[in-house]
Amino acid sequence: MSADLSQLGDQQLAARARGGHEDGYRALLGRYKAAVYRLIVKHVGDADEAMDLTQETFVAAFAALDRYDGTRPFRIWISRIALNKCRDWARRRTVRAFFARALPLDIAHHVASESPLPDIAVADRLELARVREAVAALPAKLREVLLLRSLDEMSQSEVAAILGVSEKAVETRLYRARARLRVLLGIADD
Repeated sequence: MSADLSQLGDQQLAARARGGHEDGYRALLGRYKAAVYRLIVKHVGDADEAMDLTQETFVAAFAALDRYDGTRPFRIWISRIALNKCRDWARRRTVRAFFARALPLDIAHHVASESPLPDIAVADRLELARVREAVAALPAKLREVLLLRSLDEMSQSEVAAILGVSEKAVETRLYRARARLRVLLGIADD
């Protein structure tokens, strides 16, 4: 069957994929891969890791496609899976960092480097790094809302659906995230 899949809705594509038609999987991947990648790269800050996590997200989503509720937007469903993959990645990274620091000193000499990080000549890069650090320092609940709402330009209702909270909770968390970010960046309130 060579139907124009771009005319089909997400529910129809998911049904095709569940029915064993690979073109349904390909169409869903083509439709949402870029958005999922953008969401993930903003959370993890590393393009290579984001590519891996994007792939993991789609593998997990397609494996669980029977649990997709076609009455809800596929974008919300896959974004929630992507966000969970980011959370898992952050936990694994924390554990790895702990064990890297926990090595005995006599065998850990190769872990730390004596050479300083290269200076970044462009002021914009320094400022971007400073902002990224400040965003990373936010508690996860605040950081997630800030990234989804501000950088991914999702609506308040979409963010609420992805995080499984009320729209008022999204509004409150966004306000708190912005306030905390101003403090971390040393920006005075007007």
